[in-house]
This record gives sequence, structure tokens and C-alpha cells, in this order.
Amino acid sequence: MGKINAVPQDLGRVLINLFTHAFYAVLARRASAAVNEENYRPVVSVQTKELETQAEVRVSDNGTGIPKDIRHKIFQPFFSTKPSGEGTGLGLSLSFDIVKTHGGEINFDTEEGRGSSFGILLPLIREPEEKEVVSKRSEKN
Repeated sequence: MGKINAVPQDLGRVLINLFTHAFYAVLARRASAAVNEENYRPVVSVQTKELETQAEVRVSDNGTGIPKDIRHKIFQPFFSTKPSGEGTGLGLSLSFDIVKTHGGEINFDTEEGRGSSFGILLPLIREPEEKEVVSKRSEKN
């Protein structure tokens, strides 16, 4: 994987937030699966990929998914689907801001009842191609 220009602690906060949301979603689905899906097995995964000009980190889960009517709000400050006292609604908003500050973008794919996948795209640092150094020697006569 290529290099990115980033503050590791900031990206750590983003990843911890995405993991926390993924774990919450799979636990919520597991709690409801006792009635609906006896064979449900919670899964949270992380993948990295180098694209042409970006590095991608993707956190996916097979949890509850995000309902259509709130998808447009999930990056807004103080928006939360969690019960009162369980969340501040700042996690995804701060994550969005951190990724933007690093010149990247955050996106998601989701299917209600099937899970979600959040992607963080950050620009790769491209090293200048090494040029052949031509040295000239002075010839002695």
C-alpha cells in the first residue's frame, strides 16, 4: 500500500468510531435475530485497497443496516439513532470532518436488515519517479 499524509491518532478515532457503529449494528441484529434468524452470525470486517490515486479502508458489517429515511442525516452533528444516553450523535460527524481535513472522503453502502459498509478514501502520496542521474567525469588529457 502506498503512503498517505495523515495524523494517525485522528484516523484511529475514525476507525474506532466505525468499529463501534458496526458492533452496535450487529449486536442489535443479533438481539432481534433470536426471533427471526436462528442462524445469524455477526460479522465485522476491515479491508484495505490501493486505488489509482487513493488508499481505501472499508469497515463492513452484516448488522441492521441504515433505514432509507435517515441516510441523509447520518453525518449531521448530534444526529443519533441510539436511545438517549447511549450516544451523542457526534461520532460520524467528527469522522466526516477528520477525513475531509485529510483531503479524503467517507461514503457508505447499506441495505436495511442486511448490513452496512463504510469506506474511507484518502489521497496517496506519489513519490516522484526516480530520474537517472547522469554524472559527467572530466577527462584527463
